[in-house]
Amino acid sequence: MVKNPRHEKILNLIQNFRHISVADLTERLGVSQVTIRKDLTKLEDLGLIIRNHGGARLAQSVKPIPPIISRKRTFYEQKDRITSRAVQLIEEDDSVCIDAGATNLLLAEKLTSSQIRVISNSLDVLNILASSIDVTLTAIGGNFRASAGSFIGPQAEDSINQLQFDIAFIGTTGITARGEFLTQNAIEGRLKKDMLKAARRKVILADSSKFEARAFAKFANADLIDILIIDKGFTHTEQFRDLGIEVITV
Repeated sequence: MVKNPRHEKILNLIQNFRHISVADLTERLGVSQVTIRKDLTKLEDLGLIIRNHGGARLAQSVKPIPPIISRKRTFYEQKDRITSRAVQLIEEDDSVCIDAGATNLLLAEKLTSSQIRVISNSLDVLNILASSIDVTLTAIGGNFRASAGSFIGPQAEDSINQLQFDIAFIGTTGITARGEFLTQNAIEGRLKKDMLKAARRKVILADSSKFEARAFAKFANADLIDILIIDKGFTHTEQFRDLGIEVITV
């Protein structure tokens, strides 16, 4: 988490405008260009922004994300089996953190009659569970990332860091052979990491197409993950178990 309040303001501005100049930041924050350049260097070192001539942009993939409905249909059978198995890890009265993403949306659809508390930053997940009379729902707010349907940023991170969960279900864009878990947006990755740290059990939900898929930013190493639920197309089960991850194939 970024602890410097000025750095948080810079991240918020870059997230809102996608690109912002050093001159604009200097005027908005009332500090010198030298200070702003030092701030941008620090944020770039953290992997949160990319500096370019005269300013900076958010550290994220420029490849457009398909709509969540189309992502939900892709590898649907695998996602359905993965989320059905994930439900079995949840006990009555658990506090359950559900990340944004197509697989987690399918998970939410299976939980509408569960006596649990759900905490989520996903607008889609919140909408699915809003009418449930059984689920106690807590929304994590922040800056809305429309392409992912998620709320992210310092406000969301502050909210997560005040909570503890029995279990967290986190999606991933890519998985490396070294047991690294990746996402397309560095700021979203920070929130995923905070969610994992706040959970007693830390679970990644992913279909096997995510293995060695390219993504922009790393949000977790193997030592932060307890369980990976993935379909039988994944062929590195023993390798990941050697890394300390319980691998459940479905």
